[in-house]
Amino acid sequence: MLDALQRKGLATIGVGKISDIFAGRSVSRTLGINKDNNDGMEKTLKVMDEDFTGLCFVNLVDFDMTYGHRRNIAGYAQAATDFDKQLGEFMSKMHDDDVLMITADHGCDPGAPGTDHTREYVPLLVYGKHIKADNNLGTYPTFAMIGATISDMFDADLKTKGESLLPRLLK
Repeated sequence: MLDALQRKGLATIGVGKISDIFAGRSVSRTLGINKDNNDGMEKTLKVMDEDFTGLCFVNLVDFDMTYGHRRNIAGYAQAATDFDKQLGEFMSKMHDDDVLMITADHGCDPGAPGTDHTREYVPLLVYGKHIKADNNLGTYPTFAMIGATISDMFDADLKTKGESLLPRLLK
């Protein structure tokens, strides 16, 4: 997906570990997180003030590494509360054609025993002015659906096993 966006000349901005996750491939700019999720969201909010066309891809690792795997329920709850406040600010900065997607790479329930991943499926929340509200997209077998959807949004050529959800998302 990042390759497809770059071929179209679009920005691919990574906040957090994105560049590390993809070995720097097709990430046009990286903003590392020096402290915690709050630092990551502050950097993301600054990106929202920029004029760019493309993707800002954010990884808030504290939900996983700091609270989920360590089974710190109180810390996880506080991180979610802090994120919720910053999410409101993020949403207020969105332009009419912006789309927000929130997901995870795996489940990591802080209340489950052990320190391993805990859930087979992860949520996908999608928000924007032109996105249908109260739209249950169901359960899908692959993250390729998200890559296909983002590529479709930007009319970027991507060959993938995923099917774009865009027709089901738009009002």
